[in-house]
Amino acid sequence: MSNASVENSHHVPDFGTFSMLIRFVILAELIAIIITIGRNTDFNEQAWQDFSLLSLFAVSIALCSFVVLKIASPLFKRASTGTGSVLAVLLILLVTSLGTDGFIYLFHSLDLIDDGMPAWRDSLLVRSLMIAGIIGVLGIRYLILQQRSTVDGKLQQESKLQALQSRIRPHFLFNSLNSVASLTRSDPHKAEAVLHDLADLFRVLLADARKLVPVTAEREISRQYLEVEKIRLGDRLQVKWNVSNIPRSALMPALTLQPLLENAIYHGIEPRFAGGTIKIEMWSEGETLNIMISNPLPDVQKETRSKGNKLAQENIRQRLATQFGSAASMQVIQEGGQYHVKVRMPIIRG
Repeated sequence: MSNASVENSHHVPDFGTFSMLIRFVILAELIAIIITIGRNTDFNEQAWQDFSLLSLFAVSIALCSFVVLKIASPLFKRASTGTGSVLAVLLILLVTSLGTDGFIYLFHSLDLIDDGMPAWRDSLLVRSLMIAGIIGVLGIRYLILQQRSTVDGKLQQESKLQALQSRIRPHFLFNSLNSVASLTRSDPHKAEAVLHDLADLFRVLLADARKLVPVTAEREISRQYLEVEKIRLGDRLQVKWNVSNIPRSALMPALTLQPLLENAIYHGIEPRFAGGTIKIEMWSEGETLNIMISNPLPDVQKETRSKGNKLAQENIRQRLATQFGSAASMQVIQEGGQYHVKVRMPIIRG
């Protein structure tokens, strides 16, 4: 998470959002309902009249408080949590005080009450301020705790993403460096091109795991990785791409394909004397992006390779779950001598 997001967690919440406005109105209606129930034993016409007046009064105070807090939002951004909380409560009390007198003046202007300064004015003002103060303190405290909980949750999620991405340490690195070393004399230009591909791969590897990248960029990184592996494996490695019906603006987590392709090579192609073909299929169904990576099963299954395969797949599965929750999934299928890994994730447009 950015430093600005962490810094915002040490201030009072933003009162100018639409969701905050809805909360103010709902809370005002709840207060009106509670007071109406406390004042009336029966739900008769008098009770409905009380509720109408209380609802109008409470919602008006809530809306005015929302507007004032929104106007004062620059002050809250510069103030600490404690100072901002006190300022917010004081503003709510000020609005309540002015609003109470405003309603009395309005009712007197409409000839609903005879006296512009009735005897019960002080009692109404004190009760209104007490309710506003209690609700203001508790409400702002709740909003601050909720904001901190949200920030902490995002920090934990992003830390998990970074930790999962940091586990992706391609096994092909040492093999690729050996391939480059062998090419430096026989084909120095090709060796230089391979080093550029490796630099691009590790630039993505070390990038921010929270960011999504275009599907085209992920395909290009995967193509570069496969080109590096073809230098080492030669004709033993064949690749077939089948990409269709994917929006140009579609995004996906960086380094989703490469670890799966690395698994397919390490567990499927390398153990076979004749090598084999890796098939990469990518297509969309509605708002879902589908990816299928297939490779031939090895002639002889080795337990150590099988365990490594499962660990790498679990890493990808956790990254998808952290990024998309239950909207993403990964499925493994073995049939007809082929090993298939199918990934589904929601289409996110950039």
